[in-house]
Order: sequence, then C-alpha cells, then structure tokens
Amino acid sequence: MLHLVIVIVGVYVATLGFALLINVSPRALNLGGVVAVAGYLVYLAYFTYIGGYVVANVVGAFAIGIFGMIAARYKKMPVIVFNTPALVPLVPGGQAYQVMKYVALNQPHMAFFYLTQVAMIAGSIAMGFLLAELFIQLFYYMKRRLIQKRSPL
Repeated sequence: MLHLVIVIVGVYVATLGFALLINVSPRALNLGGVVAVAGYLVYLAYFTYIGGYVVANVVGAFAIGIFGMIAARYKKMPVIVFNTPALVPLVPGGQAYQVMKYVALNQPHMAFFYLTQVAMIAGSIAMGFLLAELFIQLFYYMKRRLIQKRSPL
C-alpha cells in the first residue's frame, strides 16, 4: 500500500515538473497531474493483473486521452495541455537508454531488442490516443443524434 502511494506521488510530481518545464498554464497544473495519475493507475492495473506492456500502454494512453479531453472541456483549454505532461510516466525512457547503451557497447542484437520495445511502446501510446479520440468523437456524434431525434420540428 505504501509503495502505491509513493508511486502515485512520484507520478504526480514528475508530471508537474515536466508541465512546469514546458510552461503549462498554472490553471492546468493540478488537473494535469490528476490526469497523469489516473492514466498511470489504469496502465499499472492492466500491467499487474493482465500483463503485457504494449496493451497496457494502449489502455493507459486511452485513459489519459479520455481524462485529458474531459479535463480540457472542464477547464476550457486545449487537450494537448493535459495530454503532453500526462504522457511522462508512459514514455519508454529506460528502454531508449538501453538502446543507446548497447549501441555504444557494440551489441547490436540487444540494441535491436530494446529498439523494438521502444517502437512498440511508442506505437501503442499513439494507438491509445487515436482510440480515445475516436471514442470521444463517436460519443458526441451519438449524443447529437439522440438529441436531434428527441427534439420536435
């Protein structure tokens, strides 16, 4: 339990630090951290109980995309303000470091192994955002259609 609290606080602080680094508006800092924590908890739950880092990144990025869009509507700000800092916990920095290390050590097989992981994780994050955008667009389309059918002409 204490480990989970430390992870949540670490994700929140890392997200706030990155958001400050890229000059995110102070109005969006707290909610951006909450979006990141929610997305990372979804990622962590999937990875822990079901397994697979690629699908876990898709699900985590999907959650960040959905929560980011909700936060953007709530704060009346662009979605990118919430999504970009929230990605920090999902970025495969450790694997990218391993790629560079094994390239420097002249071990191309290990470098290619980690490069494949980096590419798969990056693609899965992009896929998660794509699915979140598709889901939200479909949701609002269905909502508009339902309202149009109910309104008398």
